[in-house]
Amino acid sequence: MRNKYLIVLSVAVFAAVLCSPTAGHASILNSAEDFAVLAGTPDVTNTGSTTITGDVGIAPAASVTGAGSIALTGAYHLADAVATTAKTDLTNAYTALNLMPATQILTSAELGGLTLTSGVYNFDTSYAAVLLTAGAGALTLDAQGNNNAYWVFQIPNALTTSVGSAVNVINFGSNGGNDDGLFWTIGSSAAIFGSTSFEGNILASTSITLGTGATILNGRALAQTGTVTMDTNTISNICPIGGPGNGGPGYSGGLYYDSLGAIQPIGPSQGGPSAVPEPATMLLFGLGGVATAFIRRRQKA
Repeated sequence: MRNKYLIVLSVAVFAAVLCSPTAGHASILNSAEDFAVLAGTPDVTNTGSTTITGDVGIAPAASVTGAGSIALTGAYHLADAVATTAKTDLTNAYTALNLMPATQILTSAELGGLTLTSGVYNFDTSYAAVLLTAGAGALTLDAQGNNNAYWVFQIPNALTTSVGSAVNVINFGSNGGNDDGLFWTIGSSAAIFGSTSFEGNILASTSITLGTGATILNGRALAQTGTVTMDTNTISNICPIGGPGNGGPGYSGGLYYDSLGAIQPIGPSQGGPSAVPEPATMLLFGLGGVATAFIRRRQKA
């Protein structure tokens, strides 16, 4: 019997660690966190075999073109109350993210080849588009071994990636990136060209276009007023492979709303460990204590 309960304990701890949610705080996306794709008008458009993990929503329009070739793990919300609320939450997050003070103003429109640690990155409004060019190299985001790492890119106009470009997140903390956050606020539209390996949450003021074979394996394509256009893509708002080290629930952590509605980093320093104990850690200690008490009781019996 002792072995039986130890097995149950091990399974429970493993389930708590695997893809654990953001510790102690709801996502700043609120209900929009449930969506992998969210659009405004005139429609959501898909061509080719696209795989989406998460909900697909649109409001105020109510049209999805090419839904027959989408493999969806989630639900469609077409101009219903759920989609409308999510759009409001998206707008709130977009506004609050843009009000965060920048920790660094990047002096080049090219992101390729950079390695950036946790922080808020702003760009000069003179750039017509911020670029991620494959020839310049991947954009590397280094969590430096910290939990609750976050990256916010405040892009005043457009974001454009080239074919085959990539965003890589490295050096996760002990939670395997499950509580990290990666947010792209786009002042107009995002164009993610073919075969781009993208990461994080795109919050576009207008529209988002995904070229053939582009992927967002930890994040979301969220457009406020325009359409989301897809072509043989993979979008997942949860860990697609399943477990620590793979980015967790769509890089929607790292930040929270304070009592005044402003967005703040979680923890005592940028990207630092959370001041709130992780739920998985608390569960581990709690279950460990229960198991210890049970075993001692059995021994006394």
